[in-house]
Amino acid sequence: MRHQVKGRKLGRTTPHRKATLKALSVALIENKRIQTTLPKAKELRSYLEPIITKAKNDTTHNRRQAFAALQDKYAVTELFDNIAPAVGDRPGGYTRVLKIGKRQGDAADMAVMELVDFNDVKPEKRESKKKRTRRAGKSTKAEGDAPASTKAVKDEPDVKSKSTEAEKPEVEKAKAEEVKADATAETAVEEKKEKKKVKSEKDETDSTPETASEDTSGEDEAKNDASESEEKKSDK
Repeated sequence: MRHQVKGRKLGRTTPHRKATLKALSVALIENKRIQTTLPKAKELRSYLEPIITKAKNDTTHNRRQAFAALQDKYAVTELFDNIAPAVGDRPGGYTRVLKIGKRQGDAADMAVMELVDFNDVKPEKRESKKKRTRRAGKSTKAEGDAPASTKAVKDEPDVKSKSTEAEKPEVEKAKAEEVKADATAETAVEEKKEKKKVKSEKDETDSTPETASEDTSGEDEAKNDASESEEKKSDK
């Protein structure tokens, strides 16, 4: 059982742990904000806040006790001259611990510890990425029962529709050019057909007089034969 067991050991021996807390306290007093692991920050809060409470009463005895805990005369003067007047009548709670996520190397929980009266603006926390699932459950609800978020999304104009509207003139131009090209090709084919027809008609007109002359020559020969046969009959 953990009866009368107070504080965290932080994986250190007693002198090593005390030296760590002294160093962190001096760093926090000088810089007003430090970054460390979450267990150290929580342990430092219980170590430093009683010292700040003593610093509200500026006496020689309290200064000696603060120096015994911090072992740094510059930190003691900063504590009694600047931090204690800024604290005023605040009844404890002089520090603030803010979690900032995991450390990249060993995944340790990290935190920012700061003095409340010297840091009014909270640091931005890292946004945790939401896990994406491939399977999305299909809702069987009617459209009227859809949540307000989906309705808002439906009411918003689609970005794709805007892009398609912007692309419409270009598509229409391309279609018009294609239609023109098809029309020119059709006209060219029709012209070729007309030329072929004209050529064939000319060839037919050229061939008809020859046949007519051949027919007339045949008729003349027949007439000559007939006249010769009549002459022979008359001679007999």
